[in-house]
Amino acid sequence: MSLWTQFMDILYPPRCAACREFLVQNPVLEHPTALPFCAACASDFRPITPPLCPICGAPFESTTQDNHPCGACLTQRPRYDAAGAPYAYDGTLREAVYGFKYGQKAFLADALGPLLAAFAKAWIKGKTPQLVMPVPLHPKRLRERGFNQSLLLAQPVAKTLDAQIDFLSLRRSKHTLPQTRLTKDKRRKNIQGAFQVVDASIVRQKSILLVDDVATTGSTLNECTRVLKSAGAGRVYCLTLARATPM
Repeated sequence: MSLWTQFMDILYPPRCAACREFLVQNPVLEHPTALPFCAACASDFRPITPPLCPICGAPFESTTQDNHPCGACLTQRPRYDAAGAPYAYDGTLREAVYGFKYGQKAFLADALGPLLAAFAKAWIKGKTPQLVMPVPLHPKRLRERGFNQSLLLAQPVAKTLDAQIDFLSLRRSKHTLPQTRLTKDKRRKNIQGAFQVVDASIVRQKSILLVDDVATTGSTLNECTRVLKSAGAGRVYCLTLARATPM
């Protein structure tokens, strides 16, 4: 660590990226890849662990079985080839994501993005995508928020995977209601026809990694995948920082 970094840490003591408490014993200073969260916040992150569905990534309550498709995917397989997420959407992480998305806390991308990128490198394995695409926001929502949280998460993912990032080819052409308070069926109907591919030649036969912040029912990822594959895309994988899971 440089003298300048030490000086800046004394002048501006580092804070936890989630609760903003000062990090008295800052793990980032000890190891450059450590989490920039205090011990209390980091311990509250709940990793998603096997057994889980290899298609949608949903975890099972049982700890004795191997990974296997869930009932929902066997009944109606999603359009995407596989989806994954490192964490359950609850506790401190839920608060951090909410602040990131709705509280104008874009700085949280500096902490959350590398977490997702590290997971992506292990999860994607031999399926390295050619394009990394964030789920787009409608221009009206983008103006309101000031940034696309999915794009901020996708940038370190693309860099880690050495893949091209493309945030222009998939467009959100329909302004929809927020999905947060809708039921699963209403989410699916709300998002229908909301996306379009600007130039099919860009995605044709390409392997694509879609990136979003949270997966709840998967309706948004499914609709994006439908549009991409209709335009000729090859395999489509979906990556989110968190997913809603049964408690």
